[in-house]
Amino acid sequence: MHLKELTLSNYRNYQNLSLKFDNRRILFVGKNAQGKTNILESIFLTCSGRSHRTPRDSELIRWGQDTCYIKVLVEKRMGYNSIEVFLSHKDKKRIKVNGVMIQKLGELMGHFNAVIFSPEDLKLVKEAPSERRRYMDIEISQIRPQYFYYLQQYNRILNHRNNLLKEITKSSQAKKMLEVFDEQLSEAGAFVIKQRFEFVDSLSKIARDIHERISLGAERLNIEYKPSIKVSSLDTANIKKEFLAALERNREEDIQRGSTGIGCHRDDIGFEINGVDVRVFGSQGQQRTVALSLKLSDIELMYRETGEYPVLLLDDVMSELDDWRQRKLFEELGDVQVFITATDLNSIPPWELEKFHVYEVEEGKVTRRQIY
Repeated sequence: MHLKELTLSNYRNYQNLSLKFDNRRILFVGKNAQGKTNILESIFLTCSGRSHRTPRDSELIRWGQDTCYIKVLVEKRMGYNSIEVFLSHKDKKRIKVNGVMIQKLGELMGHFNAVIFSPEDLKLVKEAPSERRRYMDIEISQIRPQYFYYLQQYNRILNHRNNLLKEITKSSQAKKMLEVFDEQLSEAGAFVIKQRFEFVDSLSKIARDIHERISLGAERLNIEYKPSIKVSSLDTANIKKEFLAALERNREEDIQRGSTGIGCHRDDIGFEINGVDVRVFGSQGQQRTVALSLKLSDIELMYRETGEYPVLLLDDVMSELDDWRQRKLFEELGDVQVFITATDLNSIPPWELEKFHVYEVEEGKVTRRQIY
């Protein structure tokens, strides 16, 4: 999978931008606040339908403009895919795939896959569980679009249930509705939990090998999915049964709290190196190596699931990695197309720089730069 063309109109600080890529190594270089990250953000937007930086689409529209437009052309094994995103202050977001307007965001998933790695991701191991859940949701949705539908359904039902819990103390009729929402929540949640178990299990096996190579065999990484509900088997019907029973056990506590205390929205991922919890006892270097192993594993897992490597987006992350981790990163990439942002050419190891097409970014203007 390779990104061949990118077109932006009134996106962030870009009035008009049109780029064509005929290389697998692309570097955007320039000072801070010039628009480098905006380019990577726009690329990821066409994969997921959402920015990785803000939940508000209105922030993506150039100041003083009413609409913006993003288009990519992606080369895949079986041909080309074009994806267009239309944003407006007045209307809902519209997305076209190969010229056809999609009706649901889930229909976008899988047409163009990308893995994004930013300095914030280096904190993935030690940050709050919500960040790790978000990570799981993004990656699984790209390789298994049906997951996205069930996740949306789960979140919608959860919101209704939480609103109902707040009303129960005021209305006796509201309590009767709780059983209906419990049934629906456990059904959607069972699918989400099963998919997360399978994803993390596959990811852990790949990450263990990658991490062992990066650490020269000194560290054995184990990644474990930790649902808030005890699950005895991965049979979806059984997960639903156990989920429903857990909701019933916690019902009075939920009513007192006014929110749902267990479920997919409370799950987490655990990381251990040589049997020790990395989040609690790992050094910063170990935590960063785990994050790097995780992102590299995403690439390999997507390839095994879809038959194609995703595009890798590295947003100002090279300066955060030491020479050793930089070297191991490039050794693992192979033929993966990678887009990197950096403040200077020194962010790229000299032995790799000659492979890159370099673009200079300054105040929303992008110019191809010859370095040799």
